[in-house]
Amino acid sequence: MADRYSSSRSYLVGALAARTGDDMAGPALLLAALALTGSATGASSLLAAVTVSAAIGGPVLGALLDRSPWPGRLLAGALVLYAAGLAAVLGGLGRVPVAVTLLVAVVTGLLGPALSGGWTAQLPRTVPAGRLPRANALDAMTFGVAGLAGPALAGGVAEAVGAPTAVVVSAVLIAAAAPAAWRLPPVSGPAPASVSGPPAMSRAAPLTRVVASGVRAIAGSRSLARATLTSVLSCAAQGMMTACLPLLGERAAGGAGFGAALLSCAALSALLANAVLARYPHAVAPDTVLWAAPLLQAAALGLAAAGEPVALVVAVGVVGLAEGPQLTALFAVRHREAPEGLRTQVFTTGASLKITGFAVGAAVAGPLADRSLTGALLVAAGTAALAVPAWFALRPGGRPARTTARA
Repeated sequence: MADRYSSSRSYLVGALAARTGDDMAGPALLLAALALTGSATGASSLLAAVTVSAAIGGPVLGALLDRSPWPGRLLAGALVLYAAGLAAVLGGLGRVPVAVTLLVAVVTGLLGPALSGGWTAQLPRTVPAGRLPRANALDAMTFGVAGLAGPALAGGVAEAVGAPTAVVVSAVLIAAAAPAAWRLPPVSGPAPASVSGPPAMSRAAPLTRVVASGVRAIAGSRSLARATLTSVLSCAAQGMMTACLPLLGERAAGGAGFGAALLSCAALSALLANAVLARYPHAVAPDTVLWAAPLLQAAALGLAAAGEPVALVVAVGVVGLAEGPQLTALFAVRHREAPEGLRTQVFTTGASLKITGFAVGAAVAGPLADRSLTGALLVAAGTAALAVPAWFALRPGGRPARTTARA
């Protein structure tokens, strides 16, 4: 039990450091690109580039982690490489052609799911089964704390000493989490002979086949499929909002840094909501949260389109109230429904799809915001609202794909 407690504490500390650095990196890169190009389109393109490749990186990384007897060590390597990639992107800004910088950002983004799904999939090995619901809420809270601290640090450091320094600090935080990842427990017992049920798939099976099995696990379970779809649509709306925030900050307070700092308002409300869920983990069914949260998010984005400073702060805070519980509910469904041998792939594939949704939203919102900031926010609200009919369109009816580990 003491080992489990130590592993859980180390897990949370490492997750918090890595996710704070990651949440700091996005706004820092956005501010740096905006300062250099003077265009919301150019800034959103860089943000999209570092996130869009997660669709490829997530499933592959998940397959490698599921096949490894020491997934924490592989995770540590991914964190170090991700931090190095951010440093390379920073080094290329203004010094090499834009296309080269975007290419480096795309390659770096392949490792992005390591900071989200790659971490969370390791959680069941750090806590007893009976404490998993509370640990799941605490894990989701690390996203809230990171979302609170990361943008605030990015905005503060960028205003004080420049956006390049903010990118450096974010890379250092991500690399600092590598020792905690290295110490995560190994896979207990002998390696499973099958990761997807009959016919048996050995650990020596081709990687492409293993990756495909993770995608099939999500597509073959109505519960996983609709949870993933609604979360992707919500993330696309969040990407649109994030791309709009620097311009919103300039319009409301005369500074793009204020827009980045507004992300901390969302993170604070998400953190408070998740703190309540950690105290009462069974208060609301995860499935209910997953369809109700996008409605709240859509209403908040519509309010943000009004453009008034007070309304903007309130709207961003309400977005956080929706986002925090939705993330906790999403993790609960994945822990409940994911087949044991494919757990990491389910998490990283789902995370990669969410990151890609965020990237697409940011890329779409940039050109829209250059023409009409209000229009971009209304499109974001409509995207979030689409998650509700998507949820009910995929009602569980068939038999879920091998549910073996229920939280």
